[in-house]
Amino acid sequence: MKILLVHNDYGKYSGEEAVVDRLAAMWTVHEHKVIQLRQSTAGSRESLTGKIRGFCAGLYCPSGVKAMREVLQREKPDVVNVHNLYPFISPAALFECKKAGIPVVMTVHNFRLICPTGLFMRNGRPCERCLEKGNEWGCVRYNCEHSLLKSVGYAARNAVARLTKAYSECVDKFACITDFQRKKLIEAGFAADRITVIPNSMEAPVSYTPSIGNYVAYIGRLSYEKGFDLLIEVARRHPEIAFRFAGAQRSATSIEISENVNFMGYLHGKELEDFIRNSRFIVMPSRCYEGFPMAILEAAQYGKPTIGPDHGGFTEIIGKGAKAIGRLFIPNDIADLEQQIATLWEQPEMVEELGEKAFRKLQQEYATEVVYGKWNELVEGLRLKDKG
Repeated sequence: MKILLVHNDYGKYSGEEAVVDRLAAMWTVHEHKVIQLRQSTAGSRESLTGKIRGFCAGLYCPSGVKAMREVLQREKPDVVNVHNLYPFISPAALFECKKAGIPVVMTVHNFRLICPTGLFMRNGRPCERCLEKGNEWGCVRYNCEHSLLKSVGYAARNAVARLTKAYSECVDKFACITDFQRKKLIEAGFAADRITVIPNSMEAPVSYTPSIGNYVAYIGRLSYEKGFDLLIEVARRHPEIAFRFAGAQRSATSIEISENVNFMGYLHGKELEDFIRNSRFIVMPSRCYEGFPMAILEAAQYGKPTIGPDHGGFTEIIGKGAKAIGRLFIPNDIADLEQQIATLWEQPEMVEELGEKAFRKLQQEYATEVVYGKWNELVEGLRLKDKG
């Protein structure tokens, strides 16, 4: 089977690029032919000319439409898997797939189909105004991108895609990464029978060596929406517990840092592996929903549970009750976050039990081979339906 992957890379390598690359490798390993149509935003926002070009391209990008038409004519793929189209491909390119009669499945990485910023977030907290109003103009009213040009551009391109029905008429299946996303698309009016859930994947080792680490770990950007400041406050209240933060800091902070807090900087590769392996558990105190927090799966590889907020994808990935692979806290509630951390820290047996469940859930639901089976079933169904 021949699969065309379509993605507009962001300015810096992101989680979406990692997912696209992982999918390409997954299909290739299983002896499918993979073609890619990739554009990049890198460098386009560094000048006014570049920003204006990106603004216009998001509405309709002639070069992106042409590139799509040419690759479809040249390669004749069985299925097109679309990821991010903004700005240098644009939703208008989807009509080329429809004209060619080639089925399209869109991987829904975030909330961009119904929220111009893609984050369902305003001022670092969840916001669903555009979903509630059925249009995009809240992004302009509240200047959600903290730049009027960007906010207008993001709202306008979403409005054009909605009014031209680029998604509703040209995408055969939407592959959400969480059920939370699926429900939000249905609320927005997308047809339920055209939406499925296929989570992100990760290589699952055969086994792991249980260990009780000696610090609480945080993985992610040190930014307000990620809630890292909440964890620093918990650390201040519990000098007997060590806290370590792995992640890049976007801007200077005036938050008082206690002596039991250690900033490790951005970690990757073996450094990150060792960081997770030597922790007791990880905490993701995000104020926002996020898409699919991959750090939960990274921790599960080493039998480490996660504490996260009870909203968005966190709720279904971490879970509740007997099947939970960590603990949930009331979003933005520092007292509840403190209680969950302190309670779990004092119960190493519980940490081991939850860690074991996290590892098993990774193997059963998120392992690459398991996720491949779901993707293969979806794509084969679209291909056969098209030929029928």
